[in-house]
Amino acid sequence: MTEARARIPLWTVGAAAAVAAVAVVPLGFVLWSTVDAGWGEVRRLVLRARTAELLWNTVRLTGGAVVLSGILGTGAAWLVERSTVPGRRWWTVLMAAPLAVPAFVNSYGWVSLVPAASGYTGALLIVTLSYFPFVYLPVAAALRGLDPALEETARSLGDSPFRTFRRVVLPQLRPALAGGCLLVALHLLAEFGALQLLRFPTFTTAIYDQYQSSFSGPAANMLAAVLVLCCLLLLLGELRARGKARYSRVGAGVARPPSRVRLGAWTGPVLAALGVLSVLALGVPLGSLAYWLVAGTSSDVSVSLLLETTGTSLGLGALAAFCAVVAAIPVSWLAERYRSRTSTVLERSTYFGNALPGIVVALALVTVGIRVVPIWYQTIVLLVAAYVILYLPRAVVNVRTAFAQAPPILEDVAHSQGLGRVPTLLRVTLPLAAPGLGAAAALVFIAVVTELTATLLLSPIGTRTLATQFWTDSDSAAYAAAAPYAAVMVLLSAPATYLLTRDTRRSSAL
Repeated sequence: MTEARARIPLWTVGAAAAVAAVAVVPLGFVLWSTVDAGWGEVRRLVLRARTAELLWNTVRLTGGAVVLSGILGTGAAWLVERSTVPGRRWWTVLMAAPLAVPAFVNSYGWVSLVPAASGYTGALLIVTLSYFPFVYLPVAAALRGLDPALEETARSLGDSPFRTFRRVVLPQLRPALAGGCLLVALHLLAEFGALQLLRFPTFTTAIYDQYQSSFSGPAANMLAAVLVLCCLLLLLGELRARGKARYSRVGAGVARPPSRVRLGAWTGPVLAALGVLSVLALGVPLGSLAYWLVAGTSSDVSVSLLLETTGTSLGLGALAAFCAVVAAIPVSWLAERYRSRTSTVLERSTYFGNALPGIVVALALVTVGIRVVPIWYQTIVLLVAAYVILYLPRAVVNVRTAFAQAPPILEDVAHSQGLGRVPTLLRVTLPLAAPGLGAAAALVFIAVVTELTATLLLSPIGTRTLATQFWTDSDSAAYAAAAPYAAVMVLLSAPATYLLTRDTRRSSAL
């Protein structure tokens, strides 16, 4: 590391610290509630059979979904990027497309057509189908960035395709795989709508029930505290899995496509497997929406209300995506370019909000709004702040990955030419990282358009989004009335999801 980069710029530390401070507001709320309750009350509420049951449900669902998402996402990415599977461009789009269908809309589709799709098995299947693209996208991007000469060298030495993947490819996929699995786990810790519809109790659904009955009761706060501990364990595990190796390189490597593995007789089974995965992840929820839109009789949708909720969701999504990416830049740059305990702590601090249910984040901001900045209470400011806190990890993971693949030596060259740190960041680093910034914004936009619980509590009076209106109808089993709002959410999320596959489609066309 050169002297120019060895000196950590104070403005970067200050900006990253400010972002981390906002991100840990919900954590501070939970800790304050825990201390205020007292040890005796904490022990009474936490050390009980119900808490153990919720912990077991949460752990087995999260663990199972992470394993399945890792297998499905990595396997699908390898088939698309490294095999001769026909129709690679189409499979690229289909593997990312489930992100356009919110998890609670996916659950709605399954439950409305197959009422038996509930409990642990149903929940594991549906959340995995909803979240495996979080692994597929970063792993596919990492595979595209690998130098094919490494794999070709291993094969020339007699390694089989599987052995080459295990010994050469998989170690280089560690950051992408670990980051994707972390996102899956964090989202499952905070998932509410899908699990509520599937009648599978976890910490999040229990917290919502507690807050419904007592608004901010100590029992709900104690459950939230256990979720924070689960988040901490996940962050430590991902940090160990990522390792300390650097993965950037100068140049684009060999300017040619990789040598793809011929599937031969396996072509048919592979196509069948990818087809079944696409049908389960997309066919069922979209087919359910089509059925209720065409055949439903309980729907009397107001066009003006549909347009109003669409415009509100679109505006909030764009604003929150911009704010989240801006907030992620100093945190990610500090963590990647100036690795230290301080930068690691600041980066990891941004993940806690995503591990808490939206209702906990919302109530923490309600408390801050009432007691600290009452002028912001019941305004868009607190609502957007909640979105940024909830979905900042999506931006940080993608922005940091983009910075990791932007060669630091180019920044050193800029410094040697007299360019300062801020101009270098704006003129050199950010243009190189632009695809990652776009992916981060798209992921945040998709999440905000479909966010439910925080919006219910923090939106100004009279503000209605597609998600809240959908929940009002679906919660009362008015499936046909809820279908138009779900369909528009999917349509709004689809372009952002499509953009995530742009570079992959270009690569697959080679």
